[in-house]
Amino acid sequence: MLGLELVVVLGVCVLASSVASGRLRLAAPVLLVVCGAVLGFVPALESVSLPPEAMLLIFLPALLYWESLNTSLREIRSNLRPIVLLSTLLVLATAAAVAAVAHALGLDWGPAWVLGAALAPTDATAVSAIARGMPRRTTTILRAESLINDGTALVIYAIAIAITTGEQQFSVGLVGLRLLLSYAGGAVAGLAVAWLAVQVRKRLDNPMHETVVSILTPFTAFLLAEVAHGSGVIAVVVCGLALSQVGPRVVPADTRQMSSAFWGIATFLLNGALFVLIGLQANGAIRSLNGSETLRAFGTIGLVALAVAGTRLLWSYTTPYVIRALDRRPQQRLRRVGARQRLVSAGAGFRGAVSLAAALAVPDTVVGGAPFPFRDQIILITSGVVVLTLIVQSIMLPSILRFSRLPEDTAVEEELKLAQTTASEEAYEALPRLADKVGVSDVVYKRVLAEYEHHLEVVRAKESGNEEVVQSEGEYTALRLELIAHKRATVVRLRDERAIDDIVLRAVQRKLDVEEVRLSRREVDED
Repeated sequence: MLGLELVVVLGVCVLASSVASGRLRLAAPVLLVVCGAVLGFVPALESVSLPPEAMLLIFLPALLYWESLNTSLREIRSNLRPIVLLSTLLVLATAAAVAAVAHALGLDWGPAWVLGAALAPTDATAVSAIARGMPRRTTTILRAESLINDGTALVIYAIAIAITTGEQQFSVGLVGLRLLLSYAGGAVAGLAVAWLAVQVRKRLDNPMHETVVSILTPFTAFLLAEVAHGSGVIAVVVCGLALSQVGPRVVPADTRQMSSAFWGIATFLLNGALFVLIGLQANGAIRSLNGSETLRAFGTIGLVALAVAGTRLLWSYTTPYVIRALDRRPQQRLRRVGARQRLVSAGAGFRGAVSLAAALAVPDTVVGGAPFPFRDQIILITSGVVVLTLIVQSIMLPSILRFSRLPEDTAVEEELKLAQTTASEEAYEALPRLADKVGVSDVVYKRVLAEYEHHLEVVRAKESGNEEVVQSEGEYTALRLELIAHKRATVVRLRDERAIDDIVLRAVQRKLDVEEVRLSRREVDED
């Protein structure tokens, strides 16, 4: 019965935290973690644990896939150098810094590197949930870094585990080879699954079936990469980025609408449940200690968290100057970011799901049957650092954003206007040719022509600031929405009077809903 109770509790926490975050002006992940920590005191939930398999095989593929589908590939290409450096060299530097601090605090080098690898990657879901309202370039770099750096960190983690357990000996060549195979194998697996998904979708014409293909895609990519000893994380990200480019050409509108609705609610619930479970795990880790151990644990967590944040801060204020000294091209100078603005990237290094999953996945024993050294400490420190970075950095981020004085980013709005205006104008110009192709009557042609002429008039009025035309269009939309509401009420009344069946009601209601959503979106765009 605990499983059902846990589902209900997680759902209530996600809903309540999401509603409260807007009213309290706190990031939802912070409230979710606090909810999880409080729930840890409930006796029935004390035994709840977070299996690493669930994290790596259920949460991670779904969340990374949706993030990669909604990431700008163009921005990734234009910022490829900082993204690659952040997701590789910074991961190595962070793992080394954490390992050095942990070793100084008493851990052996092997377990210290395991801890460092677990805490090295930033969390894609935390960055997406907290780092909003930033310029597009900053957001894209942070999201792309957090999508890719998991692959680097998990390779370092696997090597550290193998060396600590006595399965392998350390060598620089081994690390380089594992990284190469991980990235190459993951990328090939991701591209292969993306191609397969496109071929399957081309042969389907049912939105429900195509949505099932969409659900299976990230898990298939992750599985194929892991079987081929590649990075499942890289496979999912590459697959999502590839489909984000091909999808608009092969996915029908009704399928896209259904898939977007599913992924939106699914990732919202998975993301929220994840942070609640992190809070639960952190509570259990702390409560397993006595008084003196708790104080020492808090001190250790604070020092390791400082190492994580300090390494990122140091990186943000050293590597840009090295790049400037080596690359003097004019286009590179145009892309430089000021010292104030770099503080945003330095303060957005949230840790989360992958770190906790890696800590929980540490084996119980080494070769020979002896216990894995410092396993409990690794789980405790990782849980504490994840919670601490989420709470402290998310609270500090608004102040950092104000201090950094980020330039206003209007590029998306300008490109949106360009896309809408160009699409409407070219459709208007192609109307005579398309009418001949379809073979419509003159009456129909004139009707569509009048509709497009009116639409272009409204678009141009918005650009020129003609408030009279914009206001009249808003009044027209409001009246149409009122008429739709009246039609819906009429259909419901007919159902209540038993003049029509519920099946008929739902069929009419679907059409009215589509029209209402279209008009409502247009009303929002006009505002």
